Amino acid sequence: MSLCPLHEKAIVLMPEDDVALARADIPSRTTLEYRGGMILVRETIKGGHKFALREIPRSAPVRKYGQIIGFATQKIRPGDHVHIHNVEAGSFARDQDFATEVKPPVAGQAAKTRTFLGFQRADGRVGTRNCIAVISTCNCSASVTRRIARHFRVGGLEAFPNVDSVFPVCHHSGCGMPMGGEDHERLQLILAGFATHPNIAGYLLVGLGCEMNQASSLVEAKGLTCPNLPLFQHPPIVNIQETGGTQEAVEKGVKIVLEMLPHANEARRTPQPVSSICLATQCGGSDADSGITANPALGLAADELVRCGGTVILGETAELYGAEHLLTRRARDEGVGRRLLERIRWWETYTRLFHSELDNNLSPGNKKGGLTTIYEKSLGAVAKGGNTPLNAVYLYGERVAEKGLVMMDTPSHDPTSVTGMVAGGANVVVFTTGRGSVFGFKPAPVIKVASNSRLYRKMIGDMDINAGVVLEGEPIGSVGREIFERIIAVASGERTKSELQGLGEEEFVPWILGPMQ
Repeated sequence: MSLCPLHEKAIVLMPEDDVALARADIPSRTTLEYRGGMILVRETIKGGHKFALREIPRSAPVRKYGQIIGFATQKIRPGDHVHIHNVEAGSFARDQDFATEVKPPVAGQAAKTRTFLGFQRADGRVGTRNCIAVISTCNCSASVTRRIARHFRVGGLEAFPNVDSVFPVCHHSGCGMPMGGEDHERLQLILAGFATHPNIAGYLLVGLGCEMNQASSLVEAKGLTCPNLPLFQHPPIVNIQETGGTQEAVEKGVKIVLEMLPHANEARRTPQPVSSICLATQCGGSDADSGITANPALGLAADELVRCGGTVILGETAELYGAEHLLTRRARDEGVGRRLLERIRWWETYTRLFHSELDNNLSPGNKKGGLTTIYEKSLGAVAKGGNTPLNAVYLYGERVAEKGLVMMDTPSHDPTSVTGMVAGGANVVVFTTGRGSVFGFKPAPVIKVASNSRLYRKMIGDMDINAGVVLEGEPIGSVGREIFERIIAVASGERTKSELQGLGEEEFVPWILGPMQ
């Protein structure tokens, strides 16, 4: 029987917590010293998983982060593994105070003068990349769209060093939906958000010709122009049926992009205020370490960006469930707090329509990584938003205009969530993960942060930053500073691992709600 102080093997986050988190695998029959007593670990506890610090009666709440993460389904003894076999989410009332913990960020002189190298656009926004987007209006034009972009993939941009990429924006929608209905309007909002994104120097719309989501109606409905490429008085459109077929449409599209490239290549990076950075935060493939390393470290970086006058978007509404009361207390005013609760209530109704539960959306990977309930996952996920006031709540894909921390109502599904935030104007993404991810997203560069060192070493070709060093004694503040500085470096043109891997063209997934006709 081995004996050692508990803090060498596990982490207790708050004094009132009922559980500790294993730093690494703890063998069975290990005895831990804790608060003058002994805790016997009866079975092997894998790294990232929880064990009980005290006896927890059946039906009693289980606390982590100083908050309720679920309820015991049976009596749990000290040292027992605490997970889905003996804990369920349950339901309980949360104290929904509004604007009671608002602490306005204080910006120092250095924060006010920080700059990065970005592309100034005609509408005043600033790009972190300089791309041309080939945008499909419907699934039927996706193959042509991809072929146009593929023409420039190998050697097609050598004469245009200031253009980062010509990439396709393809999806499986655009038809089979009521014209003018909610899904049609949302799709047009998202496509327009990409066409006018600050990372886009120019764009080409590609349609079939008979789809619901007509390119011409998109241009008219959203008032699309080409402010960054004044040689085009109107947005260029290729309709496959009008052009004469697949090959003819590809050739016409390639010719139009070739006309764009010299003008897009004239753009240059110039010093821009860090306040022009709009950061999307996302977590995927989470584990129990995510909530104590990567997410709170990202939260510290988010706080610093807000102090510099920038914007931070917190999405994934379903993964705020059970932690929304922490945000309502930080809401700028009661109206912002109530808008957040309105979205939570909408999700409760939405999931019931499909005979599902909002408190039961953990993936198999989440559970394997040690996460037990949506409340536990949410309490870790909300840490990505740092500690500054919540200034606004946006619907999916809406243009983000407020500075500081804002929330966008998005699903938790990584591609769909990031699609909405980038359509809203995010020009950099930070993606935290504990299980691993190969996520990229054009046109916004994605910085991936590993929550543990095992993952970082195993997938070093995909991970940009290792937050797992926090579990090894590194101050979380230094990791937060590393993330912040990497955001500025990437915004200035440094390539992320996902960009070096050529990822990011398959993740455009607009949120579709309604019936297909």
